[in-house]
Amino acid sequence: MRILAVDHGMKNIGLAICDELMVAARELTIISHTTREKDADEIARLALENQVGKIIVGVSYDEDGEPNEAGKRALNLIEALMKNLTIEIIGWDESLTTADAKQLKFEQGVSRKQRKGHHDALAAAILLQGFIDQSGRRE
Repeated sequence: MRILAVDHGMKNIGLAICDELMVAARELTIISHTTREKDADEIARLALENQVGKIIVGVSYDEDGEPNEAGKRALNLIEALMKNLTIEIIGWDESLTTADAKQLKFEQGVSRKQRKGHHDALAAAILLQGFIDQSGRRE
C-alpha cells in the first residue's frame, strides 16, 4: 500500500510517498499553500494519481501535548481532505521533522546556500519514514 505524507507549512506543503511494500519513503513534491480547500483538492488529486491507500498529515504539538497553531491548521487540512477522499487520513506527530531535514542536508555536505531552500518534501519523507518504521507494518 502506498502512503502519502503531508508536511503542512504556512507557505509550502511538502509531500512524500512510499513504495507499495512500505519500506522506503521518498520526496514527491512541494505545492504552494493557497487556501485550505485548494490545498486539499491538490493533495487529493495527487493521492488519486499515485494510487495512495492512506494519507498521514504531520501535526505539531506544544509542550502540553496539545496541537499548537500549526497543528490546528494541519487538523483543519485533515478535515478538508476527508471531504474529498474516502481513504484513511490520520494525523501524525511531526515534531522536529523540519529540523531533522535541515540536519540531514548538513550531514550530506549540502552547502549553506543550498540548505536555505525548502525542506518541506524532505520533512514529509522523514515523517513518513518514521511512520513506516514505528508502525512495523510492511503491507
